[in-house]
Amino acid sequence: MVQKIFQTNAELKDWLSEQNSAIIFIPTMGGLHPGHQYLIEKAKANNTQKKQIILVSIFVNPLQFGKDEDFKKYPRNISKDAELAFKAGADAIWAPDYFEVFPGGENSHFKIQVPQILHNQLCGAERAGHFDGVATVIIRLIKIIKPEKLILGEKDWQQLIIIRKLFQELYIPIKIESYSTQRDQSGFAYSSRNSYLSSSEKINAQSLPNALKEAKTEFDKDKVINLTKIASRLKENNLKIEYLKIVDPFSLKETSNINGLCLLAAAVKCGSTRLIDHTFLMQRKPIIAIDGPAGAGKSTVTKAFAKKLGFIYLDTGAMYRAVTWLIINNSIDPSDQSEIKNMLKNSKLEFKNSSFVEQKIFIDHIDVTEKIRSPEVTSMVSEIAKQQFVRELLTRKQQVIGNEGGLVAEGRDIGTAVFPDADVKIFLTASPTERAKRRALDLNKRGYEFSSIEDLEKEIKERDKKDSERKIAPLKKALDAIELVTDGMNIEDVLKEMIYIFRSKIPEEVWPTPNR
Repeated sequence: MVQKIFQTNAELKDWLSEQNSAIIFIPTMGGLHPGHQYLIEKAKANNTQKKQIILVSIFVNPLQFGKDEDFKKYPRNISKDAELAFKAGADAIWAPDYFEVFPGGENSHFKIQVPQILHNQLCGAERAGHFDGVATVIIRLIKIIKPEKLILGEKDWQQLIIIRKLFQELYIPIKIESYSTQRDQSGFAYSSRNSYLSSSEKINAQSLPNALKEAKTEFDKDKVINLTKIASRLKENNLKIEYLKIVDPFSLKETSNINGLCLLAAAVKCGSTRLIDHTFLMQRKPIIAIDGPAGAGKSTVTKAFAKKLGFIYLDTGAMYRAVTWLIINNSIDPSDQSEIKNMLKNSKLEFKNSSFVEQKIFIDHIDVTEKIRSPEVTSMVSEIAKQQFVRELLTRKQQVIGNEGGLVAEGRDIGTAVFPDADVKIFLTASPTERAKRRALDLNKRGYEFSSIEDLEKEIKERDKKDSERKIAPLKKALDAIELVTDGMNIEDVLKEMIYIFRSKIPEEVWPTPNR
């Protein structure tokens, strides 16, 4: 494909209409650097399964500059920017002027007002109207381009959160992918405004990333953050602090609770240049909770998901099936809780995660991986799972396994009872008809007989009712879970959606996702 540069909307639209391709859009204000190149490279690497166009816009948006800010001196060099963008893999560059984006001027168009609860935090507290300008121009750009995906950097974290919220509230069906802050060899974050710094100022400015890096290292070791110490380090190097805060990364509100994912964020003035930087703090590796009804395909896709992320896979449903098998195998009355307690106290339940292909389950050194998938176990497992002693025992075992994080757990009550503080919660479901078809395929594959798909669907509905109505840890979607309905989707489709959800909750800096 011949690389193109367009300046008018008409030229761009005519060219795009001839391509019949998905548009992957990377908006910039120019002043391109290796951080922008990284976004382009990641966009190209992660979207290789169909024809696509990587389109980079260069537009210095006047709406996001304050009265005394650097709009006039902001770096503008279209030939240099184009060279960097094309070298990284961009297919086309759109560099419109002001009236192409705002025909008739900005006052001829609607403007977006960002909720104060998001705007007045961090950078927005000192830059009135800044994020209103960002949100307004993003809406203008995507209405002209109509991309399939929007690629943004995590360096401007507040901007990223605001745009995600904007798309969510306006029901804009464009996916947002974000990628981590890129740094030079010294650890200094790339920024278009770095060119403003003198040689001596660059030496002073280096203390910002150094202080944040040292703070993160201390946090990882001792789980404490000393903001006073960080502030002293910055002031010693002649940096004027605009803000230095620990905030919730999604609400952007200041927090003292550093048990979950937190953002240590800073903005400073080095001479006349404003610099921002941040680092993420996390007590443990991420935990992902996958809940949903029977037959939704959780086990199959969760295994693949865990493998993709390099996480431990925990099939909690298999634990309840294993206990059910043990009760059946020992001819114990399922209602005899006393006998069940005695049996479990003297039994050893083990998981072996040596292979992501199939997690092995052992009871008293007996491999029951296949045995627990029998129709007999399936028909009884709900009755056993609702018993309080059984749930308490297995929940404790599951929580011990998850102490260090780095875990993908699936079951019926993972996000509500077992790991209520999970970093990512997905409620994976499908219609009863779809689940019955999948159950039939699984039974055929395992060599079990069944009467009909209609009967399987009836059984699934009955089990849904039992699981949802049980008094102890009923099946329900956690309030903060994202529902994923998988009707008509294959495993690869579901896996892509799950990875997308994961990346919307866990920054790439915290846990990079391999190329998809």
